[in-house]
Amino acid sequence: MQEILGLPPILLWGFFCFSNFLENVFPPWPGDTITVFSGFISSSPNSPLSFLSVVLATFVGNLLGALVMYYFGERFLIFLKQTKIPLLSSFYHEENLRKTLVWFRRYEIVVVLVSRFSAGIRFFVSIVAGMSKMNIIKFVILYSIAISLWCGILLFGGSFLGNNWNQIIVILSYYNRTIGILVFLIFAYLLYQMFKKRNTKLT
Repeated sequence: MQEILGLPPILLWGFFCFSNFLENVFPPWPGDTITVFSGFISSSPNSPLSFLSVVLATFVGNLLGALVMYYFGERFLIFLKQTKIPLLSSFYHEENLRKTLVWFRRYEIVVVLVSRFSAGIRFFVSIVAGMSKMNIIKFVILYSIAISLWCGILLFGGSFLGNNWNQIIVILSYYNRTIGILVFLIFAYLLYQMFKKRNTKLT
């Protein structure tokens, strides 16, 4: 622990910022765990980082990561339309994609606000927001609110619990497992409905 506290502040700040960036572009990265840990670090005696600096690192990293995926979504949609790669082109169905984007535009405010509460969801929502050409200012404002709500809980939790910060990780593991199962069930149901409609049309 002392070795970590002895690191240069800019190095620690950069790591926490990059961690939050990385979890937006690579969901398996344990970004939430590191965010809780950063809250704990900020409350430690002789910490090289203040709580405010950790909040800033968390906010900047998350927002940059979300924007990268937003612009990736824009380019990826164009790529899907033009690609000749069989595997990718087989996933591109104009009508299904149109329905998805119409649904997203209808509920975009709620979806973006809620997305930050699950790693898997936030990854895809940023991409779909780019694909649907959601107003970028609106996206930034909504995602900033979402960051403040979710990451605020993690940072305050890590800071408040101090040496017992890892208790939040146990809660997070159950929480993420539950959300993951729910997302999987919803996705499986949607796939079932899609294939059911396709088979009905064929018959």
